[in-house]
Amino acid sequence: MKIRILIYEDNIDLRDSMEALLGSNNQFELAGSFSNCADVKNQIANLQPDIVLMDIDMPEVNGIEGLKIIHQHSPQTLVLMLTVFEDENNIFDAILNGASGYLLKRTPPAKILEAIVELYNGGAPMTPVIARKVIELSKSRNQKSDSNAFKLNEREIEVLKLVTGGSSVKMVADELNLSVDAIKSRIKIIYEKLHVHTMPEAIAKAFRSRIVE
Repeated sequence: MKIRILIYEDNIDLRDSMEALLGSNNQFELAGSFSNCADVKNQIANLQPDIVLMDIDMPEVNGIEGLKIIHQHSPQTLVLMLTVFEDENNIFDAILNGASGYLLKRTPPAKILEAIVELYNGGAPMTPVIARKVIELSKSRNQKSDSNAFKLNEREIEVLKLVTGGSSVKMVADELNLSVDAIKSRIKIIYEKLHVHTMPEAIAKAFRSRIVE
């Protein structure tokens, strides 16, 4: 089964390059590509992508606004931000509004494809510099709260610690000697207990609540 991808990118050359990149790999199927999010609600409903590759700076309706619409009307759709912006405001706006991953456009093409697969399999791909900023911002912007309030068990905390350390779902499964499906099930339970929908949200909440340090 191919992973259906929808692209939002206003740079024509880059959009064409992304289409060609996806077309070169039989794991992926291009659902569509657009220059902005002006009709994102209908496009998501009609094209039903598994993953959206989302730029931020676009005319009419930008990527953050598009992300909000997707998160509101189709929260199961995974959104991978692919942008030049690495400032704190854009990173946190994206994560708090439901982004499932965050890559910079300078990421090598092969790494982008790897990130799409990782995201599809339950991971939270982030360019390393972005991951560090998420951790730093989560620690600095929030006060300590009661981690026991979320009632995570030891195994769930262990999974969360490994993911926040940069491990993919497969790497976590290997580390804990469990199946990938078992890790995915535990991640789903973690989301429910933390009241979040994406791994970046879970990571941010884990640091805010000092579940992980």
